Parts: sequence; C-alpha cells; structure tokens
Amino acid sequence: MYDYGDCHVCRGHVLEKRIKLEFWIKGKLVVVEDVPVGVCVTCGEKTVRAPVGRRIAALLGNAKHRRRARTMTVPVIKFESQVA
Repeated sequence: MYDYGDCHVCRGHVLEKRIKLEFWIKGKLVVVEDVPVGVCVTCGEKTVRAPVGRRIAALLGNAKHRRRARTMTVPVIKFESQVA
C-alpha cells in the first residue's frame, strides 16, 4: 500500500481504497473500476497517484478498450424544480 500522507484539504488520515471513477468522453459515460486511490476518512477527498492517473488516461484514450468493455444501463432522471 502507498502512503498518501495527510489529506491536503483537511489534514485528515488518508487510506487507500479501490473505487469506481466516472468520466464523460464525447458525451458518453465511461466507468473505470477497481482504481486504487487515497480517500480521506474525514472529508472524503480523493487522491490519485501519478502512475495511476497515467494508466487511466491510457485506458480512456484507447478506443479499442472502450469498444471491448462490458456495458451497463443507468437510469437518467431529469431534475424538475418544485422550489419556489
């Protein structure tokens, strides 16, 4: 496990977790699963190490990867304000 140090926002303790990250590419939602990130236990701020960020960029930049990836359906709900 990588030592992320203290949170740069609140100085809280940061633990490594594997999470899903969402990105919008050309109007389409792409989800990257099992990404190792540092998550602050106090404020929830997330930190991605540089090598992980480069790997994500490579995955997202590879159209062949995206075409072969499994897909999922998500609900889309329109926000209609009822607030006066």
